[in-house]
Formats: sequence, C-alpha cells, structure tokens
Amino acid sequence: MMRALWPSNTLALYQAKMLGLRIIAFAFVLIGMLQMLDLLSESEKILAIPTNGNADLWTYVKLRVPQLADTFLPFSVLLGAIVTWSSLSSSSEIVIMKGAGMSPHQILWPMMGTALIVAIGHFVFAETVLPRTNAELDAWQKADYARMPDDPVKAQFGKWQTAGGDMLLAGRVEGEGADMILSDVEVFRREDKALKEIFEGARAVPDGDGWVLSDARRFDVARGTMREVGSVRVGKGIAPTHFSIEVPDPDEVNSRQLAAAIERMKASGKATDGLETALFQKYCAPLSAILMPLLGAVAGFGLARSGRLFLRAVVGMVLGFAYFVADNAMLAMGEFGAAPPLLAAWGPFVLFFLVGEALLFRTEE
Repeated sequence: MMRALWPSNTLALYQAKMLGLRIIAFAFVLIGMLQMLDLLSESEKILAIPTNGNADLWTYVKLRVPQLADTFLPFSVLLGAIVTWSSLSSSSEIVIMKGAGMSPHQILWPMMGTALIVAIGHFVFAETVLPRTNAELDAWQKADYARMPDDPVKAQFGKWQTAGGDMLLAGRVEGEGADMILSDVEVFRREDKALKEIFEGARAVPDGDGWVLSDARRFDVARGTMREVGSVRVGKGIAPTHFSIEVPDPDEVNSRQLAAAIERMKASGKATDGLETALFQKYCAPLSAILMPLLGAVAGFGLARSGRLFLRAVVGMVLGFAYFVADNAMLAMGEFGAAPPLLAAWGPFVLFFLVGEALLFRTEE
C-alpha cells in the first residue's frame, strides 16, 4: 500500500468526484455572480448606443464570461479544495484513511489529479477560445460598443517599446520612418531598476536616436510632484523602425503566436522581457490549479488534533490567496523588467509548492 500512488481506485474516484463537483459549483456561482455585477455596470454603456439592444447584452456576456472563467477558475479550485478537505476532516474520513495505512500524500494525489485535469482543460481553453474573445471584446470596447470591427484581431492598440532606462507607451502610431507621429505618449524612466520619472505628452516625433515629446508634463516619483516641462527628449535608442513590427497583446494571441512574435522582436533588437513573462504565465497560470489542493490541505491535516476546523479552513484560504497576490506582484515586476521573466512567472509557483510540501511534511510525514 505504501508504494502505490493511491491504494484504492474506488476511494480515489470518490475524492476526485467530491472535488470535481465542488469546483463546478463554485465556478458556476462565482463566475455567474461576477458576470451579473459586471453586466449591471456595463449595460448602461451598451444600451446608450441607439442601435444596440438585448442581443448586444448577450453578445457582451458571451465575450466577457471567458475572461472571468480564465481569471477565477483557479479560485474555484481553491475554494472547492478547502470545502472538500473540511468535509473529509469533519466526517473523520481522513482519520479512517490514515488508520488504513494511507500516507497524507496518498490521500492528496487523487485531488491533485483532479486539479491537473482542470489545469489541462484551462490551458486548452486559454489557447483556443480566450484569445479570440479577448480581441473581440477589446475592439468593441475601443469603439464604445458602437460597432464590432470587421477584423478585431488586427485592431491597432497602444504599443510599448523599451531602450536604456526609458519605457515608452504610444497610444497611437501614425506614419513611417522620420514622418512617424506618436500620440498619447507616456514615458517611464528608470534608474537602477527603480522608477524615477514619468513623462506624459500628447505627441512625440523622431529626433536623431530618440524622440521629442511636446507639451510634456513630468512627474517626479520621489517627490510626488507634477510640473510642465515643455519639450523634452525621451526614448533614446528607440528607432521608428521598432514600431513597424507588430507588438501583440499577450491576452489576444496563443502561446505559439506569442513565441513567434518574441523571436521576431529579438531579431530586430527589441526588448521582450514583458512578452516573455506573459508567455511563461500562459503555462504557469493554468498549472496554479494543481497548487490549490496542496495549499488547502491544512484544512484536513496539520492542526487536525485541535478540532478548530474553521481556523484551519481560513489558514488554507489565506495561503491560496497569498499565492495569487504574490503571482500578480511578480508578474507586474516581470512586465516592467524589474525581475527576470522566468523568475517572475515561475517563482511564486515553485515557492508556494515548497511551502505546501514543507507544511505537509512537518505536520504529518
């Protein structure tokens, strides 16, 4: 029995079914509730267009639900895992399993197997359905819900470029070469990987190896002050040709398309840290479901002798939400180049996996 991954197929199916049904229930309730709240806030904007009607509200729901499912499916796995562990603990089923000679890991594996199935389904969904719906919804919102573009995937949005200490965001790019004009420009200037200044301007034009930002305002991060600076040179090392290569929105392409775009950008000498972080995250985000049964296991193990089931469930929930906070924080650092892409995407996953295993070994093994 000690050598088997799980000693009983019947018991493994029982645990997997318990967790699977709870994941479905939490996903349905959580995503449905958030969709209703979101629709209430957006319906006024949609129906403000004279040509829009109830059919357009359903179109919005059809495009918005995939985004909510992608974001909150791991939360559903976490909540489902905590409720399942709490149920098994309160009914003394974990005690019975351990009394039959099963180790905590043998009790855990069937639930992690269920989470793996959810992760695979999440990844397939994120690779096939989600990019298209993200592109359609983004394009529709850019048009203020007035009309759907003929090809929303090719719609032009803001473009980032990075060189030296400057990160330049252009809301719109027009023209080519020396005649190029950037509109709605923001420049984030860093020194020693720390944000020092932010420049804003309505227009920027090429000038030598940089850009001249007109009617600019400068925000000093250290002092927290904003002042007018007129014309200022920014973006040294960012050539107009850098904007000629399409920079994809990571949310609107799948991993293969994003990897191909990164290769093209590297060949042209453009910075790709943000996109590489997003690429790693496309694999890491679905796999986060596997962590949830492990982090929630404290609701079934650990402090079981104390009998404080509610406290144990809260601890498991805190661990799960701490992972999501750390993951989002590291992802933001990776996108801004403050952390290596591989570390930014996979660091929280590895860290919390080790934390979960350490807790399990320390308290039970």
